[in-house]
Amino acid sequence: MFHPLQVREVERLTDDAVAVTFDVPPELRAAFRYSPGQHIALRRTVDGQEIRRTYSICTPATDEPVLKVGIRLVEDGAFSTYALKELAVGHTVDVMAPAGRFTLEPRPGHFVGIVGGSGITPVLSIAATLLARQPDARFCLIRSDRTTASTMFLEEVADLKDRYPQRFQLLHALSREEQQAGLPSGRLDEERLRSLLPALLTVESVDGWYLCGPFGLVQGAERALRALKVPRSRIHEEIFHIDNGAAGPPVPAASAPAHSTVTATLHGRSGNSPVHDGESLLDAVLRNRADAPYACKGGVCGTCRAFLVSGEIRMDRNFALEADEVDTGYVLACQSHPLTEKVELDFDR
Repeated sequence: MFHPLQVREVERLTDDAVAVTFDVPPELRAAFRYSPGQHIALRRTVDGQEIRRTYSICTPATDEPVLKVGIRLVEDGAFSTYALKELAVGHTVDVMAPAGRFTLEPRPGHFVGIVGGSGITPVLSIAATLLARQPDARFCLIRSDRTTASTMFLEEVADLKDRYPQRFQLLHALSREEQQAGLPSGRLDEERLRSLLPALLTVESVDGWYLCGPFGLVQGAERALRALKVPRSRIHEEIFHIDNGAAGPPVPAASAPAHSTVTATLHGRSGNSPVHDGESLLDAVLRNRADAPYACKGGVCGTCRAFLVSGEIRMDRNFALEADEVDTGYVLACQSHPLTEKVELDFDR
């Protein structure tokens, strides 16, 4: 469900990125309480067309949390261009309640974040919350950016280093700029991480790895960790900016029935919708239920996550669900197509 929230502050972070803070009225504070690492979906209408985009919350999850997101300009981005060039204090934006499972509830242990570009946004919330609320936790942040000038939340990360010198470790790699200290310039690819990580820390002692950023960086980091024998259960991923070519082709289409119907349970109500040829289950549900949850429709944000109660489906792509979620029966409705005449989804589970 979306709620109209007023913009409290628009802060310029870099030439192509801003941080936007929203005022949350007292009656909505419970709805907008979030776990560190979650995101919100923002909505606006342009020329009669609804645009939704998800952005990660960058602030720590405290008793009095501040709802603040980082937005980086994407080429021809319908929402990011508006946010950087037009959005101002006092404007109202439709905001969906926080969602997402790329989270870390504070607990003792040693955790590592490997991030690229705007992938710092949720990991900043994760690290700041963990260090503030759990004195027996440590966090190592390995980040990659093009240049110092393009680095988001530079001051906020430096503040963590000053505040928790014994428990927060920072390594910063720049791909297009030489540094006097720190890592040599260049990308954090699989080969580099495979040699860097064992030299930096005891890989097997890390309790959780949080990878966030562009598809190539996240996939390279995952391959490096698997090569270093890190259990898959300790690796958590969130991908920003999918390049369709780099992501590979969708899953080949399997035989689909001539006529299919999807039954969807949402907010306690169930209803049926026919599924047209080539249509996703989400689009079929949206014809009768405009309140069906979604944001990116690209298999990245996980907003349309639903439980497959019955029937069979194929999922074109999945960059949001963990392996154990898929094994349990969860699917992304925006990427799912029916393989049986009847499919039942439950968005409430």
